[in-house]
Amino acid sequence: MSTREGGTSAAEHAYQQIRRQILNGTHVPGTMLGEAALAAELEVSRTPVRVALARLQDEGWIIIYPKRGALVQGVDERTITELADARFVLETTGVDRAPEALRRRLADRLDGLIEKQRKAFDAGDIATFIDLTLEFHRGFVESSGNSVLIELYGQLSDRHRFILFTSRDRLLARWEEIIAEHVSLTGHLRSGNTEAFSQVLRGHIAEVAAP
Repeated sequence: MSTREGGTSAAEHAYQQIRRQILNGTHVPGTMLGEAALAAELEVSRTPVRVALARLQDEGWIIIYPKRGALVQGVDERTITELADARFVLETTGVDRAPEALRRRLADRLDGLIEKQRKAFDAGDIATFIDLTLEFHRGFVESSGNSVLIELYGQLSDRHRFILFTSRDRLLARWEEIIAEHVSLTGHLRSGNTEAFSQVLRGHIAEVAAP
């Protein structure tokens, strides 16, 4: 198998690029991807593209139709709801188990992320805001110090990113409320008020999960 500069195989390069374009909304649900067009865009042969598409189909991002192409899949409402439930459990569990010193250090770091989120919105940079949001919420799980919880949360991040990109208009429309909720979550984290944290988080996550 051919290898690109830096040791990355052509198939791996194709996989990473196509996957990134699906997650960031470049290839929206319903788009039909063709091997030849992708190969030309990525400057690889059709064979690594075919390998990459097979891998993406196994992960549920596309459906391959022989001789027609690969159809980009969306995330259905049930998956969105289940993702919201899983995130709520993992994030609240992380905060519940976080020692006070770690909670306070994390809250200080999250304050900095919130300021960066404001700047991203001011610049209309939704991609950076989404990156910062993923980092922000992951912090709640990391506060537990539990490597298994952190690993489980990491497995949700791709679909979380995908859903945020598909909700970009809603994010832009309610950015002030989102920032206010992030500030509230950070304050409850710092104070150790886990009940109030859970209440705010439930509504915050539900807003994104709403159809």
